[in-house]
Amino acid sequence: MRILVAHNFYQQSGGEDQCVAAEVAMLEANGHEVIQYCLHNNSIDAMSRLDVASRTIWSRSAYHEVRALIRAHRPRIAHFNNTFPLISPGAYYAARAENVGVVQTLHNFRLLCANALFFRNGRVCEDCVGRSIPWPSIVHKCYRGSRAASATVASMLAAHRALGTWRRAVDVYIALTDFSRRKFHEGGLPAHKIVVKPNFVHPDPGQGRGAGGYGVFVGRLSEEKGLDTLLNAWKILGGSVPLKIVGDGPMAAMVEEAAKRDLCIQWLGRKPAQEVYALIGEAMFMLFPSNCYETFGRVLIESFAKGTPVIASNLGAMAELVDHGRTGLHFSAGDVDDLASKVRHLMADPAELQRMRRAARLEYEQKFSARSNYHTLMAIYERAALACNRDSAAPSAPVVGDVPVCLSP
Repeated sequence: MRILVAHNFYQQSGGEDQCVAAEVAMLEANGHEVIQYCLHNNSIDAMSRLDVASRTIWSRSAYHEVRALIRAHRPRIAHFNNTFPLISPGAYYAARAENVGVVQTLHNFRLLCANALFFRNGRVCEDCVGRSIPWPSIVHKCYRGSRAASATVASMLAAHRALGTWRRAVDVYIALTDFSRRKFHEGGLPAHKIVVKPNFVHPDPGQGRGAGGYGVFVGRLSEEKGLDTLLNAWKILGGSVPLKIVGDGPMAAMVEEAAKRDLCIQWLGRKPAQEVYALIGEAMFMLFPSNCYETFGRVLIESFAKGTPVIASNLGAMAELVDHGRTGLHFSAGDVDDLASKVRHLMADPAELQRMRRAARLEYEQKFSARSNYHTLMAIYERAALACNRDSAAPSAPVVGDVPVCLSP
């Protein structure tokens, strides 16, 4: 099969970018031809604010470039990952105009929330869910702390809700967990178009030994990731177990200061993927204290691949992915004492820790390997292609210039 994969890369590489790379590699390893359409947010630095705003809502250039790629290569499927902000949802219409099935992976909550996290002022926030115009995001400056930037994102969401883009222009949405599927349906996406396919780790990094005698955190150092909870829990633990923190972000200074005060905390900054895998594999357990829902949390399944159990917040996708008592433990999100208690529990029972290591690795092999993922993705592609063929029998929406003028939701 020939597949067009479209992705807008972030300025700071993250889990979404890794997931796209893994999916492309998996497809090519199975003999498929992948045509990539990729833009990078570094190019925003050379654009005016007006240009970025207009492209966020509808990118004429991306529309024409995607349509030209499809005409040149004739893929059967156009698989979109992140379209924000430079590709825009307008690219869906380019694929539909060429009778190509459209798949969108829902890596974050951007279609329902301006900051894509369902998180504001240190807590979960769903104020914009179900609103035709997500005006609370503008009031609270949810995107980058800017009312103007938030208005741009809100305008994009409102415009495409009015156009019916979310309901008509995508054949299949991929949600990463059942929790995410429910949230997106609550937010207005058609339930019959949303299927669940988790992320996966490819290639297999191999099982670790767990002999390092430390806990590890890997991720962006930001408020929604629960760094406050993690560091305060380590104060309670009083030097009983070392903690290695891998990553960078806006809370780096706070983490650095904590590492200076407590010799049991080591901040390692950013590390190459292979070094991160090695650190995870030698850890006794992974800490995942996020305060937001998370659509998935790739590092969770990376831990499972290394056979490392996870202590995670009992919230959103984390509560679904970590099987309490089998592949790790849950603690109440934001509860410092509960997190410290769960760490002590695992440290006090080496036999249980080893059982969890075996269960975590088995979970990876059965659910989160490329082999298990590939067949699910192929079924999704076939479903999208069939849906596109059915829809092509009906006339498409009238277009003036680049923009469909049918505004009914």
